[in-house]
Amino acid sequence: MSVTLDGIREAAVRIAPIARRTPVLTSRTFNERTGVEAFFKCENFQRGGAFKIRGATNFIYSIPKKDLPRGVVAYSSGNHAQAVAIAAGSVGAAATIVMPEDSPRSKVEATRGYGARVVFYDRLRENREEIGKRIAAETGATIVPPYDHEWIVTGQGTAALELLEEAPDIDTLVVCIGGGGLISGSATVAKSLNPKIRVIGVEPADANDTYLSRLEGRRVEIPPPTTIADGLRAQKPGAITFPIIQKLVDDIVLVSDNEIREAMRFFLTRMKMVAEPSGAAGPAAVLFGKIPRPMRSAGIIVSGGNVDLELLREL
Repeated sequence: MSVTLDGIREAAVRIAPIARRTPVLTSRTFNERTGVEAFFKCENFQRGGAFKIRGATNFIYSIPKKDLPRGVVAYSSGNHAQAVAIAAGSVGAAATIVMPEDSPRSKVEATRGYGARVVFYDRLRENREEIGKRIAAETGATIVPPYDHEWIVTGQGTAALELLEEAPDIDTLVVCIGGGGLISGSATVAKSLNPKIRVIGVEPADANDTYLSRLEGRRVEIPPPTTIADGLRAQKPGAITFPIIQKLVDDIVLVSDNEIREAMRFFLTRMKMVAEPSGAAGPAAVLFGKIPRPMRSAGIIVSGGNVDLELLREL
């Protein structure tokens, strides 16, 4: 499989009926505080509340039409779940989503609201991939993976494509890392358009599987993370995404949960918008000086905005 700029451009056309072109916003206060001219690609305003609709739509719209009546199955903590439900509904395909029992309530309710059937599992005792494969074997449904597939990575890369169309002169691109689909697609776009752009990945300190994998030069698996950033709780980078990260990502930095909370609070109080913990990870890395200089201007992908009201009250 291969992920290319041309493929990402084709995906942008394919997903246009479903995925929104999200705004790129700026904050004078953020710039003054960090010394960086920041351009926020606000995927928290995306349909379904996160960038995941891009990859899910590209995948489902690439499935042969003869297979769609058997439905699709996916596993996700929430954002991919909602994206698959929306995309599947747009082509009349039934969707079954395998979700951890501790998924944010808002994401579970939204997934059901989009018409999907939810099957819960215990993330500490059960394997979501095995459950998804079993459902697919029983129903004939197509598995829509959350990140580790060419169609998914290609779809996710459209976010960076839009960002660089509006902010072509940035010297650094900052992207959070869960399984690696978003940063793989984004790095492909950035390095293809301008090889001099630095691509920086950001992980929670408690979910540092890609950081450790990059250090060791192989895919490292970690225990189930407990970070506040539920969308970044991958335990092992993807077989497809990790080689792209090794080749194209310049550095990976870590942020604490408290730093993520502070970035969320900044968005709420200064920019009047909601970013979920995963979406605030990249901004937190810039806000707290985690990225090595020089960095004059940065494009930062705010990956989503789906967060429970209980967490917002804690902030």
